[in-house]
Amino acid sequence: MGDERVLDELGFYTLAGQPASSRELVEEVPAAEALGLGHCFVSERYNKKEAAALCGAAGAVSERITISTAATNHNTRHPIVTAGFARTMQSLTGGRFVLGLGRGIAPMQDAFGIGRITTAQMEDFAGLMRRLFRGEVIIGHDGPAGTYPVLHLDAGLDEHLPMGLVAFGPESLKLGGRCFDEVVLHTYFTDETTARCVKTVKAAAEQAGRDPDEVKVWSCFATVGDWVPEDKRLMKTVGRLGTYLQGYGDLLVRTNGWDPAVLERFLADPVIAGVRGLDVVGTPEQLEHAATLIPAEWLAPSATGSAEQCVAAIRGQFDLGCDGVIMHGATPAELAPIVAEYRETVG
Repeated sequence: MGDERVLDELGFYTLAGQPASSRELVEEVPAAEALGLGHCFVSERYNKKEAAALCGAAGAVSERITISTAATNHNTRHPIVTAGFARTMQSLTGGRFVLGLGRGIAPMQDAFGIGRITTAQMEDFAGLMRRLFRGEVIIGHDGPAGTYPVLHLDAGLDEHLPMGLVAFGPESLKLGGRCFDEVVLHTYFTDETTARCVKTVKAAAEQAGRDPDEVKVWSCFATVGDWVPEDKRLMKTVGRLGTYLQGYGDLLVRTNGWDPAVLERFLADPVIAGVRGLDVVGTPEQLEHAATLIPAEWLAPSATGSAEQCVAAIRGQFDLGCDGVIMHGATPAELAPIVAEYRETVG
């Protein structure tokens, strides 16, 4: 990287999509540092993307990049286990860790017998983490996040734990503005939705007596350059959006003001109904069929095409008020031409 500026406003997700091996992270994170990316985000899927293990590995093979969970769920670990994870990561990385939480996917939680997460629970949990990192002994806590006789991490601890929130609906966005240091938006948000979400976060921060500029809003922006092979491009765009539509399409369609009749036709299609997880198991033929059912304007909020076109789209996210852009769905190797063009034109 030499003397080039660290791009703190740009990030990526390690192990994007369905990696062949979790060990791919060991090469991706140093490669991202070499590009000068400022942030590495870690998503969680239980098969081979358990967040704590991945974060530890990322911390061990990096020197500078900030590592954020985006996201893990607060109710899958005891609060002290989560606090210990965060404290260990801060120690391992010299303070380069952000604990990012999310609401999770209700059907999956129902299937696994994990409780559905409420806004009140996440707010209560964030308060517990703040107090634990101030070295407090918490006695007899009884709140939305649970009932605990004693919670205590380290009496000598007195620091601020950076925390993030992956937010979708208005109540989550307001919570992010009130209580969290950063907010990660969802992919395939229209420009209007993105601008509205940024305003919601910043207004909530101001209403809570905080400096809105200190709450960083990340656009999670699908980024797929035209040098990526066509079958992979389909998987990263049509496959990914199709999976979102299968999982929580009603919410995404309602949030973006899209036509619900289009979603109904998509879900009712016999080919789509026969595939669970287009971005995981969809064949090229199934993805090509799905592409005929998803309007082009639904796929438009993304960075695609040449490096110049991708950078122009990324810059557009900053124009909408975002403080950072996660170039979602791409490896550092796939992002290299975009980062080079970004440095050339943005600085």
